[in-house]
Amino acid sequence: MRTVIVVGAGIWGTSLALRLAETGWRVTLIEQYAPGHIRQASAGETRLLRCAHGHDDWYAKLAWKAREGWRRLGERAGEELFLETGFMWFARQEHGWESASTQVLKNLDIPVELLDPADAGRAFPDFRGDDLAFVLREPHAGVVRARRATQVTARLARSAGVTTIHAEALPHPDGGVQVNGETLRADRVVWACGAWLPGLFDLPVTVTRQDTLHFDVPAAWANIPAFCDYSSSVYGHGDIDGAGLKCTSDLEGDPYDPRTGSRQILPESERLARDYLSRRFPSLAVAPVLFSQVCQYGLTPDAEWIIAEVRPSEWVIGGDSGHGFKHAPALADYLADILDDTQEPDPRFGLHPRSATRGLRTSGQTG
Repeated sequence: MRTVIVVGAGIWGTSLALRLAETGWRVTLIEQYAPGHIRQASAGETRLLRCAHGHDDWYAKLAWKAREGWRRLGERAGEELFLETGFMWFARQEHGWESASTQVLKNLDIPVELLDPADAGRAFPDFRGDDLAFVLREPHAGVVRARRATQVTARLARSAGVTTIHAEALPHPDGGVQVNGETLRADRVVWACGAWLPGLFDLPVTVTRQDTLHFDVPAAWANIPAFCDYSSSVYGHGDIDGAGLKCTSDLEGDPYDPRTGSRQILPESERLARDYLSRRFPSLAVAPVLFSQVCQYGLTPDAEWIIAEVRPSEWVIGGDSGHGFKHAPALADYLADILDDTQEPDPRFGLHPRSATRGLRTSGQTG
């Protein structure tokens, strides 16, 4: 039986561990805290699942496949992990990012429609869209209960035979994983450590803090579509599970240490969110903050992931914050094929020099 050690029990690590265990691997999953802990990038209450990715069709196809994976996972767990709320993209330009996304989705036969802002506005109790050219609607997109999904995936992985070790893991200089004074080795090692990756390997990953805010709103705001304003770097969704309406800026935050960084949101983060509410949903301009959280992202300069062999039979997967969470069920299949040596990772994910771009990340917590 082939053996694998997966380091990191965020959604990428737990999804891969589950997939490998169910296809005959003996899997050890190492996590220093617990799946879904607040220090993880996977620990936010929600992530948005959408297929729009501008001109890129690789991520769009994977997201569409992942959507079905989330539905099946929820059925297995006996709880709803993916909520098909629909998704509205507020487009300010006639021929911008949203227009490119529309054409890609149509080419892939992924359902999409273009709405006049006035028509789209009827989906919200209050809406101002006089600055919009159109609204791109993904009817089958929605919201994943992120923290819960991470915990459920870890539970299913344990049921599938995955051995879990709660400890800090470090790369051994000669290969393998140092844990509690021992060195563990396996046929494959996968480092899925999120914001901890750049502290373990020399990788083009920057860790930033990203504040998220949920606002106390009337009951009518519970069933609205998820939304994103690409030009303003703002995204959100309705009140889910009583945590409040999410509306938060996705402007890249300051460098952040997930071990020692403050977990208090910054006043500027609230100001940015309120400025947007005042413009788009004016009746919510003074809504109280009900819930807030500091998340951290591990970002590459070009927003492309890292899926690469850093040492013989040892792989790193990461740089995914901002648009990685939603893909997890489908990405696990892709990663399993790589570890099985049945396919090579796309060259875009390699350890080559990266240059800055904004085209993929879009809105950080969109998954």
